[in-house]
Amino acid sequence: MTSQPPSPSATAPSSAERRTEDIRLQLRTWPEVEAYLERCRAVIVPLGSTEQHGPTGAIGTDALTAEAVALEVGRRSGVLVTPAQAFGMAEHHLGFAGTVSLQPSTLMAVLHDVVLSLAGHGFERIFVINGHGGNIATSKAAFAQAYATAASRGLPRAAELRCRLANWFMVPTVFQKARELYGDLEGHHATPSEIALTLHLEPSLMGQQRPLPAPAPAGPIHGPADFRRRHPDGRMGSDPFLARAEHGAIFLDLAATALCTDLERFLNTDS
Repeated sequence: MTSQPPSPSATAPSSAERRTEDIRLQLRTWPEVEAYLERCRAVIVPLGSTEQHGPTGAIGTDALTAEAVALEVGRRSGVLVTPAQAFGMAEHHLGFAGTVSLQPSTLMAVLHDVVLSLAGHGFERIFVINGHGGNIATSKAAFAQAYATAASRGLPRAAELRCRLANWFMVPTVFQKARELYGDLEGHHATPSEIALTLHLEPSLMGQQRPLPAPAPAGPIHGPADFRRRHPDGRMGSDPFLARAEHGAIFLDLAATALCTDLERFLNTDS
């Protein structure tokens, strides 16, 4: 894989190198990152959330799934993966114990600074793999602000900087498989597809699985008190008891396959 514009110094690691190198940024030294940047200027950033996922779903679901998909894409592509940003914009879930939320302005500032830090070292393609719908609008705003800041600071590669948000749960093949397996009971929050992926990643979570009463239907999302009133157990039209660990393995493969293709396109075009 190459980043735009293609050049010999931007080539991603070979298949042999991928087998011997760990793609986690936190396990690299700074000289290793400098060497990596001589052949590839792309990086993957997992973005999740720490929020309630119904009475049986793990609070870390969105962070766990985003990181797992990001690491799988990194392993297949050879592109470095940063530590996951586990806190997202989950204000409407604050009526449930354990939820930790960043305000939109805070998340925007965090993502802005992450992008600027990476861009300052010479990374040109920032591929954010997201696991939470509430992060989408804020992430796109953060990217726009980061472009402007990079230009105003005169960063050497500001003109080449590009960011892309990839929502693994919105990948068409993932969406289609979820509907095939769960129909309308996929729902909109605490979905069996995302719970299935956590069961695949953390088998201990199987102990939480149990049948639940019919969920409240999806509806408008306002503040925490209103959300708790409309969705008293945290679910939105979903039946997570339908989730199976083997389904999670399928979702992980579908998401990684599609996002590897998306990443390759991102690295080889100027869009």
